[in-house]
Amino acid sequence: YKFISRGTHMIRDQETMQLLLDSIRNFVQEELIPREEEVAESDEIPEDIVSQMRDMGLFGLTIPEEYGGLGVTMEEEVNIAFELGRTSPAFRSFIGTNNGIGSIGILVDGTDEQKEWAKVIVERKWAATMVLTEPDAGSDVGAGRTKAIKQEDGSWHIEGVKRFITSAVSDDLFENTMHLVLARPEGAGPGTK
Repeated sequence: YKFISRGTHMIRDQETMQLLLDSIRNFVQEELIPREEEVAESDEIPEDIVSQMRDMGLFGLTIPEEYGGLGVTMEEEVNIAFELGRTSPAFRSFIGTNNGIGSIGILVDGTDEQKEWAKVIVERKWAATMVLTEPDAGSDVGAGRTKAIKQEDGSWHIEGVKRFITSAVSDDLFENTMHLVLARPEGAGPGTK
């Protein structure tokens, strides 16, 4: 099911997109649908499926090509989501944080050095997740109270409580996972600025 090798540019034409969609459709039909019950019972995506997802480039669908991703457009991503929607949502969710909330923050506002971590995310050496939800604020960024306090050495100390974090259910919560933590700089007032 390997439909495109890393370093190959996604050509925005119907033929290339159709090859991609056909490959994903076959993967869903032949590999994912038959394993839905196993995933539901174990609450875990089997490593052989993860490996196939990695080889297909699914962990970097929306990550730009310069970082090893496929750099699909929004329209292409929607068509891919339709194909993945034919199977258990667990599979789409498993790749979802890497392609969305887990990587977008560093790609939009990260330093050049931080953006290089997108390559690690694409290769699924690390999972990516966003740490947003708080007990008294839910997912309202403007109501969040977690603080980021800059230390003398230039590092940051985070103080606060977060919960319901996607991809934060495993025993290795801080191992092989990149966390994009939303926090308010010390001294900043309320709101989303």
